[in-house]
Amino acid sequence: MRGLKDRVVIVTGGAGGIGSATCRRFAEAGAKVAVFDIDAAAAERVAAAIGGGAKAFACDITDHAAVTAAVAAAEAALGPVHILVNNAGWDVFRLFKDSTPAEWQKLIAINLVGALNMHHAVLPGMIARKAGRIVNIASDAARVGSSGEAVYAACKAGLLGFSKTLAREHARQGITVNVVCPGPTDTALFAGYKEGAGNPEKLDEAFRRAVPMGRIGTPEDLPGAILFFASDDAAYVTGQVLSVSGGLTMAG
Repeated sequence: MRGLKDRVVIVTGGAGGIGSATCRRFAEAGAKVAVFDIDAAAAERVAAAIGGGAKAFACDITDHAAVTAAVAAAEAALGPVHILVNNAGWDVFRLFKDSTPAEWQKLIAINLVGALNMHHAVLPGMIARKAGRIVNIASDAARVGSSGEAVYAACKAGLLGFSKTLAREHARQGITVNVVCPGPTDTALFAGYKEGAGNPEKLDEAFRRAVPMGRIGTPEDLPGAILFFASDDAAYVTGQVLSVSGGLTMAG
């Protein structure tokens, strides 16, 4: 895809399944990758594995000051940020009636406030340069709901509205904001979700039957859509939401 070589990209949750796959694809396209993750050692392993000058940065995205410092460190090491991929997330399987306020706060802090913090740190530079690409990773739970994920779905739905609003606010400054919504994807997060449901094998089979393509997604299924939105091939695309779910959801 056009326009990715030598671009500086931050990927949050970069040491996870979708995050690490996305970091690899950006590196293969010639981008300079900043691997952001709360797990510093895991981020270092991903950066070392993909090479290409990738750098790891430990960052708790729920902490505004920590985010500001990490973004400044990434820019000092790699240059101005051209692309932000907000991928970090956390979930727990629990019917809302059985959930606790402490769980709500953690879900909101990671899945919504963390993304707000990242936008707040990178947008001023993008505005000054009149250029930037932001790709937010939400979830099909935001589009159609998902039993046992009420607060998670609420956070991701909030991210959809936030992304569309920023797309409108900054379109004339050359900044695009788009959203990728994964369906069920074979990651550690999804494994934890299934374990929380109490019958992971049964739930896994139910998802397989529900997906028209007949399989659970893999982390490698996501980077193509993410890199498209980040590339110059999507220069006239903003405020859009794309599901990558094997056809599980087909939203118009």
